[in-house]
Amino acid sequence: MAMIGEPPSEINKKNGDAERADELTSPDTGLAPTETLLEASPRSGRMDVGARGLREHTARGVVVNALFQIAAAGLSLLQRFAVAAFITVSEFGIWGIVLLILITLSWLKEIGISDKYLQQDEPDQELAFQKAFTLELAYTGIFCLLVLLSLPLFGLVYDNTDIVVPAAVLTLSLIGGALQAPIWVYFRRMQFVRQRTLALINPITSTAIMIPLAAAGAGYWSIVAGIVAGSFAAAIAAIAFSPYRLALRYDRGTLGEYVRFSAPLLLSGAAGILIVQGTMIVGNFTVGLAGLGALTLAGSLVTFTERVDQVISQSIYPAVAAAKDRRAVLFEAFVKSNRLALMFGLPFGFGMLLFAPDLIRFVFGERWLPAATLLQALGLIAGFRQVAFNWDVFVKATGDTRPLAVNGLVLAAVFLAVTMPAMILWGLDGYIVGASASLIAELLIRARYLRRLFEGFRMLRHMIRAAAPVLPAVLLVVGARVVEGVERDLPIALGEFVGYCLAVVAATLLFEGRLLREMLSYLPGDRSARGALPKGGEA
Repeated sequence: MAMIGEPPSEINKKNGDAERADELTSPDTGLAPTETLLEASPRSGRMDVGARGLREHTARGVVVNALFQIAAAGLSLLQRFAVAAFITVSEFGIWGIVLLILITLSWLKEIGISDKYLQQDEPDQELAFQKAFTLELAYTGIFCLLVLLSLPLFGLVYDNTDIVVPAAVLTLSLIGGALQAPIWVYFRRMQFVRQRTLALINPITSTAIMIPLAAAGAGYWSIVAGIVAGSFAAAIAAIAFSPYRLALRYDRGTLGEYVRFSAPLLLSGAAGILIVQGTMIVGNFTVGLAGLGALTLAGSLVTFTERVDQVISQSIYPAVAAAKDRRAVLFEAFVKSNRLALMFGLPFGFGMLLFAPDLIRFVFGERWLPAATLLQALGLIAGFRQVAFNWDVFVKATGDTRPLAVNGLVLAAVFLAVTMPAMILWGLDGYIVGASASLIAELLIRARYLRRLFEGFRMLRHMIRAAAPVLPAVLLVVGARVVEGVERDLPIALGEFVGYCLAVVAATLLFEGRLLREMLSYLPGDRSARGALPKGGEA
């Protein structure tokens, strides 16, 4: 990477030591060493990374973002656990309807304005930000108006008018989110510590408000108040530390570029709305509020798994966008970032399969026991959904977002053909059937487009390697249960859980030790491991 406007000759001179002969010899991926980091000229006008090469800066970004965002995901999980302990199952079901209405409708709002902003190379970066900020604010305002107008209709569809007012109040959080746009600048500059510090203000504020209100008996209003307060607290901080002036700038040509990039994402979002809202509508009449509460709780835990993967993959997006014409570099970034995410995703999924009944019995309470099978199944499905989960980052970086639209349409078709009929016939068990079918379809789509993007990629091989570190821990717990043969209590459950975690850590160090050492070597002040690593590391 280079300073804006820096000539290629100076770029190569600056980064030559770090990147010369840095071949991507990737025995784990099957790619031939046909490209070096120096063979493709870096794109100027992207960002200043100082004297670091692309590999080091990207890896540092993954580590920094993982640490910050796993903390944020942990706060979110704490919120869900705490609130579930203080409110009733039916109240959680009402909140689940409210949350899913806003989340799924917000998919129509997430049309990639920030992603496109990261890709642009305009000489006046302040002007580029102001134009992107204008589009974000205008679209958010229009979107919020449409949401407010549609809420009474949702109340009729769900036959529950209690959802209208909290959903209307929660819409304010979208405005707060749009006002956080200055954080994009730090993301683009790969100033991850400052970016993530500002972003953490949201979950910290939300948690500090949400849990005390829930304990005081505020019910689902505690969640609404926490989310809105956190959103505007982060917005105030982002504006206060904005590196550019906030101004409204409109350009027709810029609008056209953003529309071409965003149209497939809008279609994908619409398909997502059909799936989630269809699930809630069908569930409302087949499994009732208690069943919806179980779906919401399971969805909250699944979201925790996906957030960890998302933040790791999205943290490398600026560098991925900068290297979009260098496929071997992109492939290494894809495989390494996905392996890092799977170190958590698959152990979490198998952990839910093994320990969800204990979690309900000893944490949530007996009233949640009907959700045990759902938690187990969706946890495992969520774990395997992390395989190649970050494919969308690399698709967007190349500028061709059409595969994401195809993915959304196929999943919508699976919902209509499998999930909906299965829920009508078998309730929550039918939802598990549909979720399993969706997982298979999604992995097949990812495999197809990743083979097209990265010659030599093999999904099955990638999946087997990802699952290897967790299998010994699973066998350990299953074997212990066969030997125990007694009624489970809290000490036994805790002992098994601790043993599972220790086994996962040990196996991960055994199977992925070299990758972990490489990632840790990029932390500030730690250069001890670099000399021992082969050029290109592991992919």
